[in-house]
Amino acid sequence: MRTYKNFIGGEWVGSANGKAFQTRNPADTDEIVAEYPASDGTEARQALDAASQAFEAWSNQTPVARGRILSQASTILLGRKKELAELLTREEGKTLAEATGEVQRAIDIFRFYGGLSYTLGGQTLPHDLPGNFLFTRRDPLGVVALITPWNFPVAIPAWKLAPALLCGNAVVLKPASAAPALTCELARALAEAGLPKGVLNVVVGDGRSFGEEIVGHRSVAGVSFTGSRTVGSQLYTRLAPRMIRSQMEMGGKNPTLVLADADLDLAAKLVAIAGFGLTGQACTATSRVIVERSVLEPFTERLIAKARALVVGNGLKDGVTMGPAVTEAQLQTNLEYVGIATAEGGTVLTGGRRLSTQDHARGWFMEPTVIGNVKPLSRLACEEVFGPVVGIIGVDNFDEAIAVANGVEFGLSASLVTRDFAKALRYVDRIQAGVVKVNQISTGLALQAPFGGVKGSSTDTFREQGLAALDFYTRTRTVYLDYSS
Repeated sequence: MRTYKNFIGGEWVGSANGKAFQTRNPADTDEIVAEYPASDGTEARQALDAASQAFEAWSNQTPVARGRILSQASTILLGRKKELAELLTREEGKTLAEATGEVQRAIDIFRFYGGLSYTLGGQTLPHDLPGNFLFTRRDPLGVVALITPWNFPVAIPAWKLAPALLCGNAVVLKPASAAPALTCELARALAEAGLPKGVLNVVVGDGRSFGEEIVGHRSVAGVSFTGSRTVGSQLYTRLAPRMIRSQMEMGGKNPTLVLADADLDLAAKLVAIAGFGLTGQACTATSRVIVERSVLEPFTERLIAKARALVVGNGLKDGVTMGPAVTEAQLQTNLEYVGIATAEGGTVLTGGRRLSTQDHARGWFMEPTVIGNVKPLSRLACEEVFGPVVGIIGVDNFDEAIAVANGVEFGLSASLVTRDFAKALRYVDRIQAGVVKVNQISTGLALQAPFGGVKGSSTDTFREQGLAALDFYTRTRTVYLDYSS
């Protein structure tokens, strides 16, 4: 068992209340993975004060100097890749292959923004008068609060943290309590890389008290949140009176559309990866498959075969291709939605049950589940499940497929499988989603490309990742300089 503390002002500190909590391996709940301080508002205030004090000196460093620290942190993480991937699997549950890919993603993110430091700046613009110089510059916001989820416990903290630091902000980061270890390890790597004390602060514990502090603390100039729509909407509303910069990414109900001309083997493969990979615990996971009825039966047969071929178990074991749900509560939610779907007229075609014997006896496992006869406006078709449960919806034609895909409150990611180039482009024009894929899985993102949703998936103000992330973490200052006299 590992023991972690809060990282505040460059020091590892416990909680004033003396309380602690533990995380357990979701594949083997007898194993305690780590212990953490159950921090409350006291530590959140200390972290915000430390960030406020560190901001000026950090913001006065050049982007290149800040970028060197990010690049060095990338190197440190690379040297610990195997260890961190195993820790991620033990605490969050995803397979070792998936965890290794996620750690590599964090390594690449820090390297990307470290290199980007040589280009961070504004624009030189022509003035309409001679002897005048007109230009812009990027200035950091100040202290930013980052709130990250458990399902990507190193990638999402990295893609928020790296651009925030590069732009010269001081950061207070609150990871989800289900899997905080990798965020603490990011802080450790950055400290080893030379990040000044107080520039990054990590507080582990109660999310509600942390939220109360950032809403009211005078130094907070920006908040970036990834999590549920319920919490994100509440936080956005609370922050609105202060008119500080806010960014909320809040989930999805992502469709894959399978047209009659599609390669059905490819379609089944893509849906299986996007629906059951990561145990379905991704905001971009495919949870609805919208299929033209002329190919509904052969596609369904192929998807069922893919689901049944998956090996469910402890992600550290060779051959396992799907891990457990992260917690018992998440497992129960998954199973409840199977019951809801059948009550609404859906048919469980494969899976739908908890696995609880032999190697599955001490974990939060369930079978990959495919449900047929799903109605477009049923709860299973409209509400985010966040588990390995995929519903199939039959439609008559392409136009109906687009209408069904757009007929929910979310708009994060969407995929289309087709050989028809014209329909692919019409889909790109008409689909209501921030991430649009053709003949690709709905999951999987390029770190150099903008990411974010529309409709209920996002506040749709600023995008994350790539160059677009710099827009959230900086303000543009416009400078007019007259040297004509």
